[in-house]
Amino acid sequence: MFGRSLRDRRLRACLAAAVLAIPLIAAVPATATSLAPVSDSLTRLLSVGGSHTVLVHGTSVTAAEAAVRAAGLTPVTTFRKIGVVAARGSADQVQAVRSKSGVTYVEGNDPVRLFANSSGTVATTSLQAQQTLTGANGRKLDGSGVSVAIIDSGIDPTHPAFKGDDGKTRVVRSLKGVCLDETSVGTGCIVDTTDAIDTDLLAVGGHGTHVSGIAAGRPYTLGGGKVVGGSAPGAKIVSISVGAVIVIIGADAALNWVLENHRAPCGAGVPASTCPPIKAINNSYGPSGGGEFDEKSATVKLQRQLAAEGVMTVWANGNDGGDGSESLSNPPGMDPTPGVVSVASYNDQGTGTRSGTVSDYSSRGAQADPSTWPDISAPGENVISACRLYLPICATGLTPVNGPGLLDLGTYNVISGTSMAAPQITGIIAQLFQAKPTATPAEIEDVLKRTAVKYTDGSGYRTVNGYSTSFDKGTGLVDVVAAATALGAR
Repeated sequence: MFGRSLRDRRLRACLAAAVLAIPLIAAVPATATSLAPVSDSLTRLLSVGGSHTVLVHGTSVTAAEAAVRAAGLTPVTTFRKIGVVAARGSADQVQAVRSKSGVTYVEGNDPVRLFANSSGTVATTSLQAQQTLTGANGRKLDGSGVSVAIIDSGIDPTHPAFKGDDGKTRVVRSLKGVCLDETSVGTGCIVDTTDAIDTDLLAVGGHGTHVSGIAAGRPYTLGGGKVVGGSAPGAKIVSISVGAVIVIIGADAALNWVLENHRAPCGAGVPASTCPPIKAINNSYGPSGGGEFDEKSATVKLQRQLAAEGVMTVWANGNDGGDGSESLSNPPGMDPTPGVVSVASYNDQGTGTRSGTVSDYSSRGAQADPSTWPDISAPGENVISACRLYLPICATGLTPVNGPGLLDLGTYNVISGTSMAAPQITGIIAQLFQAKPTATPAEIEDVLKRTAVKYTDGSGYRTVNGYSTSFDKGTGLVDVVAAATALGAR
């Protein structure tokens, strides 16, 4: 265990990753005598004028597109399956679009940040599941036959953690968002960077590589013979870089790409044996200090449609701590839709213990409001995973560790945060879909919660909606062996 003062310096050296969430209010289209509602953040921005990028929600994508044109806004990108158009224009034009026929909601382009402050595969029993259980495809339970999407700061696909048994990278697609700032315009927002190393070098560059290694890193041996690795070392990885500075339109464009491509992420002509369907999306980012859940937002519409199509969305719950007097949870993770999961950070004390503590920095929900509580806990403190010393977040004086090759100096590092807890659940979801490919997102979330270990640190548990849960740690510590066995893995 590292001393508290040193750990605190590490946590301050890393940016934290939170998630976004949203309140349940029916959307009402604008009429000739009414204006479509706007998000709270946009209300504040419009009061000072200027130019803004917004998300225009319509009763259909056709209605949203027509409204944008009629108001004189410039289109940025379109989310067709949920009827939303991102557009840019003056405050007067944004106000004008609210009165157009078919407009139901107008949302601001809020900034969010990445949440980074022992491999957890022991505490979660993920490693035990890999070694002792078999999936429906007859292979060891390592996430094979499943792809996971990582929406983050990019990835180094050449890192040894991402090699497959054939020596080739398991990063089957690498994509980059290009509509990330207030001046970008275009129609797609996502470009292919599969043939290049794409990991942003500013601020928290390397965060995405570290997160991807936790979700799906190949086992590797440290000095002293200790073997560590990701939850789903057999899974394929789809990386979508949204930069070191994230805004909602960029993150939503990444979610929208998955929604449109999850069944065949490498294209219709590429077999699933080479590039399997995406079954889980990791989101280790969100607003600082939490916020209210907004069910009218594009983020929520996207993740609900993803769940309906069989894809789970995993959110880091945030690194703002708290005492339960108010909610500091990442808003999108508060979505009660089955298949949307928020993750608190657990401290396995570097030993793999299953009777550890809730991390001090892990965001708490409001004790009086169970809708704000995290769903489950996974190790997020002092987690070692893939890094490169030339990447800023991997060169901040933490604990660089050499990889398995002679030239792999400093290719792993220790970082803490709910950013590190969330991808453990993302990789575990890949294991569970391998155990039962026909499972629904609701079934996977249910079995995760029902089988979680009730570690006792922190607040007591209460029964809410049929689950024993708590405002600081959710239903407890994930238990992969128990969950996979319940799904039929042997």
